[in-house]
Parts: sequence; C-alpha cells; structure tokens
Amino acid sequence: MSTIDAGLSGQFKIGDLTVNRLGFGAMRVTGKGIWGPPANREGALATLKRLPEIGVDFIDTADSYGPDVSEELIREALHPYKGLLIATKGGLTRGGPDQWTPNGRPDYLIGQAKKSCAKLGVERIDLWQLHRIDPKIPRDEQFAAVRQLIDEGIIGHAGLSEVSVAEIEAAQKVFPVATVQNRYNLTDRASQDVLAHCEANGIGFIPWFPLASGKLAQPGGLVDRIAKAHGATAGQVALAWLLARSPVMLPIPGTSSVAHLEENVAAAGLRLTPAEMAELDAA
Repeated sequence: MSTIDAGLSGQFKIGDLTVNRLGFGAMRVTGKGIWGPPANREGALATLKRLPEIGVDFIDTADSYGPDVSEELIREALHPYKGLLIATKGGLTRGGPDQWTPNGRPDYLIGQAKKSCAKLGVERIDLWQLHRIDPKIPRDEQFAAVRQLIDEGIIGHAGLSEVSVAEIEAAQKVFPVATVQNRYNLTDRASQDVLAHCEANGIGFIPWFPLASGKLAQPGGLVDRIAKAHGATAGQVALAWLLARSPVMLPIPGTSSVAHLEENVAAAGLRLTPAEMAELDAA
C-alpha cells in the first residue's frame, strides 16, 4: 500500500465523464457543525490542492456546506479544475450549525444552481444533485426544475440524494439520473436495494459516511483483524470493502487534513481476499 493513487480504485463513467472511483467529499473543509470557515484554513486549502496530485478527480460538495464556504475554497484551491469533476448539490438551507432544512421550491433550486456556478467559477456544473426531496413540495415539481437546469445548460448531469428506488424511478421519467448519494457503509446497509438498482441501471452510487465500521473496528474485532493482516487502518478496510462491493460504488471520504486524505486514498490499492470480503459481507 505504498503507492497513493486514487486511480487504483478503478474508473466509472458519469454520463460522458470518466472519474476514478475513490473521490473526495468536501463537507469537512468547513467549520464545526458544517458552518462557517474551517478552523485551519491553510490546512483545508492544502488538502484540496493535494487531491489532483494523488489521482482524486471527483470532488463532491454542496451549496449548504458552510454555506458557500466549501464551494469557495474549492474554487480558490483548484480552479479552473483541469481534469476534475466538481459535483455540487442544492436543496438544503441552513439556519445554523448542524441545522438542515429542505427547500425544494423550483425557483429556489434553479437559483441555487446558478449561484453555485458563480461560486465555483464555471459556466456549467458537470454534476448537480438534489440534496433532498422536499416533502412539502410535489416531487414532480422538483424534478421538473432539475430538467429545466439540464435543458438550459446550467448543469450537465443530475443526481439525487437519500432516495428510494421508487423515487429514482419517478425521477428517471423526467431526467436521466446519473448518480445517487445515500448513506451506506459496513454497519449501515439499509440502501442495499438502492445500490442494486443503481448497479442494474449503470447509475453511480455515492455512499456518504463511508468510513463507519462501528464495533467491527474495536480491538480484536473483524475489521481490526483484517486491517492488521494488511498493515492497514480500519478506515482503509472500510473503503476497500466498499470499492470491492460494487463497480458503481463511488466512495467520497472527507477530511481537512492532508495526512488523513493520503491515508484514505491509499485504500484504493488495498485488495481484500475473497474470504475477507465474505466475512465482511456477512458481518
């Protein structure tokens, strides 16, 4: 595991854009509670600047991270994004630290996507994702707004977050769903049916909170034992398991530390044995 190269994770095509499967989630480059600027601004910028050097070419953010802070830092560190796919999301508003409220009004979604273009310094967002389907607004109105963003060339491809198979199928009638972002990790596989649907339909599956391994990582636990066998960390085993679980899996571990980033990306080169995969699958 001496080589740190996200390209070792394999590749996936999001529409017409090919990315390395191990990406980066840019939520943690903000302040506590995903609110305001980071405690260590230079550290956050250094982490972002390190991404292309180690093969990370898929970066996921959202207008609500900060809010705006994550997008602004990404622009400062990486613009004009040569060889990078910068994905962002809209549809959640912020009232303060750790406060998230859906807003799926079509005019709001369209306005936020345009604002993200300005914040990121792009004419078109390659991948824009509806951060949540707002239960107070008819979902077809929200999907129509996404369709309008595609038709007007404001976004290239569109995705969804925290959705069911039925919601994906409903959205697919309005626009092509390129990615789905649901919580999924070693200890939370509630979205297994969504992952299977994505795999069957060539939709990228972005598991958020990918490093969680819970009790399995405790000393003497299954993840701890496998990690020791490979000279790896529990987080690296969790990421390697995700990458091996499905060819459409696009994990996006996040951090504001260069050292932690490099540790995460090193997982792209970790190969678990069939026996280890079977044990983790059954855990």
